[in-house]
Amino acid sequence: MVEKTIMLACSAGMSTSLLVSKMQAAAKEEGKNYEIFAKSTADIDQEFRKKTPDVLLLGPQVAYMRATVQKKADEAGVPMDVINMSDYGMMNGANVLKFAEELIARG
Repeated sequence: MVEKTIMLACSAGMSTSLLVSKMQAAAKEEGKNYEIFAKSTADIDQEFRKKTPDVLLLGPQVAYMRATVQKKADEAGVPMDVINMSDYGMMNGANVLKFAEELIARG
């Protein structure tokens, strides 16, 4: 059974797919059963209706949408923040996974 669900969002849902793979590998290495996936920011509402994730991370390239997405996340009760640009650029799945877990813990 899935322990946590982590959603990443970027402009098309494509640029974060490699980061998702790195995060999944880091979670598996730590023995965690997480559902981690990427979608387009345009799909956030639809995803929230399907299944509310435990956390939503925005790609740095869509950080300009933070206020709009934050409102949706707040309404859904989902912690949300922007992925660190350095971790994103380096595709550091372990660091982004840790960041997601910290956001979940803060609620």
